[in-house]
Amino acid sequence: MPVDTKAATDRLMRFLAIEGVTGQEAAIGREITAALKESGVAAKAIRLDDANTRIPVPTETGNLIVDLPGCGALHNQPRIMFMTHMDTVPLCAGAKPKKSGRKIVNSAKTALGGDNRCGCGVLVTLAAELEKHKLDHPPITLLFCVREESGLYGARHVKLDELGSPVMAFNYDGGSASNVVIGAVGADRWTVEIMGRASHAGVAPERGISSTMIMALALAEVKAGGWFGKVVKGKRQGTSNVGPVTGGEGRPAGDATNVVTDYVHVRGESRSHDGKFFKEITKAYKAAFEKAAKKVTNAQGKSGKVKFKAETDYYPFRMKDNQPVIKRAVEAVSAVGGTPNVRTANGGLDANWMVRHGIPTVTFGAGQNEAHTIDEWINLDEYDRACALAVQLATMR
Repeated sequence: MPVDTKAATDRLMRFLAIEGVTGQEAAIGREITAALKESGVAAKAIRLDDANTRIPVPTETGNLIVDLPGCGALHNQPRIMFMTHMDTVPLCAGAKPKKSGRKIVNSAKTALGGDNRCGCGVLVTLAAELEKHKLDHPPITLLFCVREESGLYGARHVKLDELGSPVMAFNYDGGSASNVVIGAVGADRWTVEIMGRASHAGVAPERGISSTMIMALALAEVKAGGWFGKVVKGKRQGTSNVGPVTGGEGRPAGDATNVVTDYVHVRGESRSHDGKFFKEITKAYKAAFEKAAKKVTNAQGKSGKVKFKAETDYYPFRMKDNQPVIKRAVEAVSAVGGTPNVRTANGGLDANWMVRHGIPTVTFGAGQNEAHTIDEWINLDEYDRACALAVQLATMR
């Protein structure tokens, strides 16, 4: 059954025009709801959950969940789920999408938001095509998650009993529609507070304890030990990065050049496909900061202090090749003219938490390219294939 690609592209352009950076998904949620209703989905089948009440950072709305009853010969088959995320990275604020041949590009100096308005377009198109043609399909749950870009929070905090017990799920995120992503890294997100002592840097620097110097020594130790960037220790591999360095609450670290800096706040991450190894990377950072704090002392012999906190953002997973969800995914990609590229991802996905929740989940792309940059663009041929793939996945026998 061919998909109405014009209608699918129109939906995508409509969604791209709605701003909805991570944590501020209320407007795009309303637009998706309106588009679903226009496609024939009953209003009573569409609802918001209360995940935002459990997410530890301000979030306008919960996840959007849609229940599509089974239809025709497949109406009593086990439920399956299609999912994506509604939010974009903050860099997408102010995007101005425009079509250029078989691409969608951006006329503003921002990211475009194809990650993940493309996924939203695919799921609404799936609902529209199933309703329009009255296609046979099992019961289907559509899940539009919030706050994927800032920590996979929507998928993490969804209540499983809200999803109707799907036996498998298909997640739409970045890249090619032929990518069959069956695994992804796990990650720690860590923070360290470095407490020193302020003093006049010109009159009595020896009385101070420089938090900046503690940080510098710690990071030098991490780098020398091979724990920064790409991390390879024998057969184990991972990555790490140091992100924002501030004085806390977005303030600069230090008050002035003539004051010894007494407080620095550092945020970073550790990743690996090995669930134990990314923890080991995090421990190396913790040890380096604690060691550096003891090294930096003032004339009175007092040293700095550090408070290191780490939290697992998401856990790694790698599904076995013989799982039904993977077999269905590979067959469907081939059926729509693609060449299945079974692979794992080095970034976190909502699928990390779905698999953790016990729902086997494969992730596909939907034509997003150069995501999280001002060069982002959408390949409409891949987007069309992603829409066709969703219909194929939903109607396979």
